[in-house]
Amino acid sequence: MTETSSSGDRPAGSTLGDGDPILDSLVPDFNDERPLELPYDVVSTPVLVIGAGAAGARVAIAIAEAGHTPLVIGKRGHGDAHTTWAAGGINASLGSLDSEDDWSIHAADTLNEGHFLNDPEAVELVAQEMPDRIRELERWGTPFDRTDDGKINQRYFGAQSYRRTCFVGDRTGEAMLSTLIDRAQALDIPYRENVMITRLLSDGERVYGAAGFDMETGRGLLFRSNHVVLAAGGFSALYHRHSSRDDENNGDGQALALEAGARLLDLEFVQFHPTGMVGERYGEEWDGRLVTEAVRGEGGRLYNADCSVRDTNEAGDANGGSQASQSSVCERFMERYSPDQMELDARDVVARAIAEEVRDGRGTEHGGVYLDISHRDPNYVRDRLPTMVERFATLGVDITSEPMVVGPTAHYTMGGVDIDFKTGETGVDGLYAVGETVAGVHGANRLGGNSLAETVAIAKPVGERIALHLSSADEDPVVTPGQRALAEREFLALETLAEADGEVTPRALLEDIGDLLWKHAGIIRDGEGIREGLAKLETIRAQTANLLVDGDLTSRSFEYAVDLSFSLTVAEALLRTALERTESRGAHYRRDHPETHSDWRVNLVVSADESGLSIHKRGIGEPSEPVQAAIDEEYELDYHHLE
Repeated sequence: MTETSSSGDRPAGSTLGDGDPILDSLVPDFNDERPLELPYDVVSTPVLVIGAGAAGARVAIAIAEAGHTPLVIGKRGHGDAHTTWAAGGINASLGSLDSEDDWSIHAADTLNEGHFLNDPEAVELVAQEMPDRIRELERWGTPFDRTDDGKINQRYFGAQSYRRTCFVGDRTGEAMLSTLIDRAQALDIPYRENVMITRLLSDGERVYGAAGFDMETGRGLLFRSNHVVLAAGGFSALYHRHSSRDDENNGDGQALALEAGARLLDLEFVQFHPTGMVGERYGEEWDGRLVTEAVRGEGGRLYNADCSVRDTNEAGDANGGSQASQSSVCERFMERYSPDQMELDARDVVARAIAEEVRDGRGTEHGGVYLDISHRDPNYVRDRLPTMVERFATLGVDITSEPMVVGPTAHYTMGGVDIDFKTGETGVDGLYAVGETVAGVHGANRLGGNSLAETVAIAKPVGERIALHLSSADEDPVVTPGQRALAEREFLALETLAEADGEVTPRALLEDIGDLLWKHAGIIRDGEGIREGLAKLETIRAQTANLLVDGDLTSRSFEYAVDLSFSLTVAEALLRTALERTESRGAHYRRDHPETHSDWRVNLVVSADESGLSIHKRGIGEPSEPVQAAIDEEYELDYHHLE
């Protein structure tokens, strides 16, 4: 149900409740007595799903299949979610090529890759669910690549013991999301695009909906719902070089959840994908853009710029002689770091190896290394990696005959909202979370191919659980005066923010945060640098008092201002947990604490109150007997199977 509210003074006698600490930090001179001028609509729905990627779509499908009608909202056009950027594949122990593989080995690989900080129950749920979820996607129309005998094909991905990654060329996420959207449309699930949520309506114990605005019209939106699902992605775009679009993965879900009373988990663990495009080589527009792990999964090799020149003899000439030529031979440096798994070792291992090569002066002139797949048959490369071939061709590079220049890029965030994986519950009644918004499945480092797997494996049972809790009272929830007043206070804060006429742009401060995190909380960290990063972050926060927003609520400048509020919160939590964890584990590498310690096999839980952020440690459960047995077997990929 949608109702329209006229602008004007708030209802007489209404109470506003607590302020919004995120937006209030950007509008410190906020005046409670100012009348509201922003018109807004009220939309009632039994379930509000914030985020329209694979996780949000799959939750909504499960709810709709149970006979209810959720509303899905997204910041972009329908189908333009970040899932489309997940290219290389999705994991499931189908055994199409390696019959020895099963769910317990998939779980063991995931726990090993996560350095045993994962939630074992969540890992096992994903591993057990995935074969059925792949078959489900296949039934719904996902055109997975096939083997010669008609099975779903599977490729190697880094740190996996067997060929387990199902794929659609190198556009797996795009194909998968298209399938899920088709299924959602067949179920008549409503969708609203170009909506940005800025606040959850919560008293810290239960959620009552959300407030935000229409990014095309600037009109306020009050969503009234007793059940809200956060599926808004991660926060890797906070970094200077990242594989996300600038308007995605800005920490929306994590900041919204924290402000609503939920807890965050393991924010220090950010995965740096080894192979992002190096902007200095291809231009700023492409800086950090992902070069899929499928390139290495199909046999791509990494070389540094430590090259020598040698003479070679080509085929004889017309007179029967030989023609001498010279060629450059560069070092395939992964032979020094990981002689058995080579380029298909864990992402954290490969990313640090590249960073060390560049740091030690063996990188290219553009601060990267070479990724080369030209030794494979050109037609094979075009068939398996069509998107990569097309992308680089537009930049004048033929990857079937010459190498790409790549370097690490912030790609995925293992940390996020703390949930109960059996239910998706956050500890705030009525608030759930799924997908990259949450933490727990991946631990200290994500196994390649598990991001898409998590979206459908967790979202389906969470959606089914939500449906069980729905009643007739949820179908058209009433908006109380207090809830309306809380939303109107948010709309007033948005109005005030849009009128900010200082001297510092939101985009400039976001870039400062990106540089800060890249330098002080990047691939290699230390305590002194992290503390320096925290001090710089406080300086940036102080500058928000002098913010300049160039345009109304429909402008890109205003969108960046809201992103800035989320980014400040999540960046502080990231830096503080990185400082707290005085060891190296997975994607978190402290050069001042290079060892991994058994007493640090704990999660760091972040909560917020009036005094700010607090951090405490929490122990981790143990895997089941079948998974422990698989761990004890020490399965491991031998890269040389590919050669």
